[in-house]
Amino acid sequence: MTTVLGSEVILTENLTTVTEFLLLGFSSLGEIQLALFVAFLFLYLVILSGNITIISVIHLDKSLHTPMYFFLGILSTSETFYTFVILPKMLINLLSVARTISFTCCALQMFFFLGFAITNCLLLGVMGYDRYAAICHPLHYPILMGWQVCGKLAAACAIGGFLASLTVVNLVFSLPFCGANKVNHYFCDISPVIRLACTNTDVNEFVIFICGVLALVVPFLFICVSYICILRTILKIPSAEGRRKAFSTCAAHLTVVIVHYGCASFIYLRPTANYVSNKDRLVTVTYTIVTPLLNPMVYSLRNKDVQLAIRKVLHKKGSLKLN
Repeated sequence: MTTVLGSEVILTENLTTVTEFLLLGFSSLGEIQLALFVAFLFLYLVILSGNITIISVIHLDKSLHTPMYFFLGILSTSETFYTFVILPKMLINLLSVARTISFTCCALQMFFFLGFAITNCLLLGVMGYDRYAAICHPLHYPILMGWQVCGKLAAACAIGGFLASLTVVNLVFSLPFCGANKVNHYFCDISPVIRLACTNTDVNEFVIFICGVLALVVPFLFICVSYICILRTILKIPSAEGRRKAFSTCAAHLTVVIVHYGCASFIYLRPTANYVSNKDRLVTVTYTIVTPLLNPMVYSLRNKDVQLAIRKVLHKKGSLKLN
């Protein structure tokens, strides 16, 4: 609408405030969506059963009541909630025509997703320190990783993760959204949502980038330093068998770290303007589905201590049923 006041021309537009978003997800793939639903549902059930098994076994078997498995249990718990925030909604949308999500639910989904994701990053950093303490300072390990210390480190990871998430979500959803509401993703992630804001987002994006550096780069550098010290200690072990055993306790952790940090860095440590929907969705699937799958499958279920604990728990349950 145009209004003339004296010699000035004032242009006003009717701007509609966005109250809900449309998650485009995999809608461009047409009939393939049904096959994706079956595949993702299967993977989600495997993730749930694997992580719940790990949590239960660590809780029930006293031989696994050590700092390493304490953090592993917390990581599995965090991974369970992390996938629950995204995957059920994604599965529903694969079979649904209406793929809408309210403004508030979108903000909550982003908050919990980022909260658990950053918590996982920090936990992986703490687990790297745990391996450093166990291998490089075995005599001081009970003091360095006492239960009180472990509890404080776990609480710090969770508090730090959700405070960082709250900061990022506030920066995204404090922006005005008017008109465009199609999120070119299968959940409310930072880049596809912030691109819909109808104002300049440079300052917000810069602060979010700094948060990403603190959440990803700092823990990763900490892990790298820990493993440099671990490698130096392992190389000093005289026997090949001793070196193999020492490194085997770190191999699975390194696998999860490389996949998790590699994919997350690709998505979050770059400007929003470089967001490419199809390639980014593929990478995001890796760290929202494959990484939570790696935790129980690679990190734990291939571990001899965990396998023995599972057999013991199953044997106890079998004995109780017979009695």
